[in-house]
Amino acid sequence: MNKLAIALAASGLFALSVPTAALASEESAEARIEATSAADAARWDMLESFGPKALAPGQYLWADDLGEGPAKVVVSLGEQMAYVYRGDRLVGMTTISSGKEGKDTPTGIFSVLEKKPMHRSKKYDNAPMPFMQRIDNYGIALHAGHNPGEPASHGCIRLPSAFAAKLYKLTDVGTPVLIGA
Repeated sequence: MNKLAIALAASGLFALSVPTAALASEESAEARIEATSAADAARWDMLESFGPKALAPGQYLWADDLGEGPAKVVVSLGEQMAYVYRGDRLVGMTTISSGKEGKDTPTGIFSVLEKKPMHRSKKYDNAPMPFMQRIDNYGIALHAGHNPGEPASHGCIRLPSAFAAKLYKLTDVGTPVLIGA
């Protein structure tokens, strides 16, 4: 990809995507265990970074100083929480709404494959998906949406709108997303 395409994508004016062969998802038993372990560790990191906090649905915490290093997203489906790292430092956490029964959110290790500031679902009545970051070839994405604090989506990970906007600015195509049980 040339510098102009990267700059335009970074500006948020155009979608940025990478061929899916370059960034395959990993849904093996080992990847699921690693993602679940990362979610368990994130709970401890939360205590160190933000103290003992209980967030209501739609709430989030975001550090003033994001530090340096690559971004990483860790999701705990059991707790309906997402954690954002910069290097080894937890810089944000939020409540989520993942896939409801029968439309389960996949677990394992994924990468952001495509980013669009505004996307509409091709499967579900043209539903808006602001700050969409697709992580698989079937339409599963992180995006802003209704966040009742329980599984309610068709498999995507819904985030509070302000958090989704901050996350969108922090991540790149290729950013790892670990989704644990």
